[in-house]
Amino acid sequence: MTQYVAEQFTNEEADILRRYFTNLDQPVFALVNLPEVVKGALFARYSRSAKSLRRLFLDEFVGELDISGDVSIDATVGLRRAEELYDRVFFEYGDDSVAQLGGVHLACEQASNILTKVLEWGRLMSYLEQSTRYIDYLARIGGRYRYYRDPQVGESPLSGRYVSDMDRMFEAYGQLLPAMTDFYREHTPRDSDSSDFAYRQAIRAKALDAVRGVLPAATVSNVGIYGTGQSYELLLLRMRAHELPEVQTYAELMLTELRKVIPSFLKRVDLEDRGVAWSRYMGDVQESMESVVDYLLPADLPIDEAPTVRLVDFDPDAEIKMVASMLYPYTHFSEEQLEREVRAMGAEDRLSVVRAYVGERANRRHKPGRALERSFYRFDILADYGAFRDLQRHRMLTLEWQKLSPRHGFTLPESVDAAGCAPVFKEAMDRSADLYGLLNRDFPEQAPYAVSFAYKVRFNMSINARAAMHVIELRTTPQGHSVYREIGQDMWQLIRDEAGHPAVAEMMRFVDLSEEPPLGRLDAELRAEERRQVRERA
Repeated sequence: MTQYVAEQFTNEEADILRRYFTNLDQPVFALVNLPEVVKGALFARYSRSAKSLRRLFLDEFVGELDISGDVSIDATVGLRRAEELYDRVFFEYGDDSVAQLGGVHLACEQASNILTKVLEWGRLMSYLEQSTRYIDYLARIGGRYRYYRDPQVGESPLSGRYVSDMDRMFEAYGQLLPAMTDFYREHTPRDSDSSDFAYRQAIRAKALDAVRGVLPAATVSNVGIYGTGQSYELLLLRMRAHELPEVQTYAELMLTELRKVIPSFLKRVDLEDRGVAWSRYMGDVQESMESVVDYLLPADLPIDEAPTVRLVDFDPDAEIKMVASMLYPYTHFSEEQLEREVRAMGAEDRLSVVRAYVGERANRRHKPGRALERSFYRFDILADYGAFRDLQRHRMLTLEWQKLSPRHGFTLPESVDAAGCAPVFKEAMDRSADLYGLLNRDFPEQAPYAVSFAYKVRFNMSINARAAMHVIELRTTPQGHSVYREIGQDMWQLIRDEAGHPAVAEMMRFVDLSEEPPLGRLDAELRAEERRQVRERA
């Protein structure tokens, strides 16, 4: 099976692209010689477009840029002297932090939804990924449905079955999408205050949300990454130790392209006594842990029933410690003395400190200070893979997840059932589970490719109150997906009731506890249309 479908460009297009992209025929490439604001805008548009980044640049950006002076651009100008300077600083003084000061915009295209989660692991990097809410995944690449074809599976007797079942899952997606579009249009007619464009966009987002669950994890996506040399080094070391061949392949592609831009920052990655030894260490730990688990926790051990969200750990004294932390920078007392004084206060006095510290938040982007980081919560979550994909991208928390499989069952959207589409949806789930079972015998690392987004995955989240405020307020907004909206609502209620932290819960003023609105995206689409009209009038 062929993995990457290279794009074709005219000679004129290729001449333009060579000035700004490190290659024209590989799925991984870096952006060079462009203003930072253009790179950022490209990545922002990337997440809502089915186009590749290079095609997007040609179609929507080149006409807005003055590239007349870039004909003779050479991305390597000044690189040799910079390399010599870095070598002197790093190898003579061992200043690792130098690698934090050089960054690269990198695109990884046609990457499976297993690989994208590996790419988006690092805390100190920025990511934008194609959205399942704005992109119709029926659009083919090179005449084929948009899923990853693993070479090892492609050379095995399972090759035909893999392609056939994947195609059938995409066909189910294609069958469900127009049916759900008609369902939402029928049950949520446009009101007189909504423009036709905003209404159609909201209907489309709702339908795409409802049917994305049948897509397999092999579905390919485009990911834009921005990170420092040090962050890329750590990412590549992890990827080179990963058991999935696709991850290892992309690690080598990324290393090749990054060395065209920041070679010195990545010198250690494939040195035998440095990066290779580090990756080997991580691989050895992985193997050791798998052996221990096989011995101590047999595969046939029953799995307890669990709610979607469970609060498994928190500090009962969190609010006292948090109030002491709020007071700390405004006093000259030790933290120990402050905690003693706060403990002696009445509940109303402590709450007055909290309210003064939080202030009048006009919107969810008004964030209180770091004293909220004194409180922590650990949640164990069992939710569908589609919702996990959205929550996993949050950076300022600790999140671990288990290997994707069909063992925990799947989420059937109520609207799909109400529309009479449940049989098609369930048939796709059965096909997904059957293909997983076949792959798992000979290709256990590749088996998760077969698992549809609607299947549940277990993951935990350790998070402080400040980060929880951001995650919960963002993910409960009416335009959010129904599954992660409910997760955010459950988290807030567990903080308030089970942890017994009403002051923390009160600070989160923009948590939306309402039921799912008929067209959650409609208000957002109307606001976006208003902004477009303002720009056009200007």
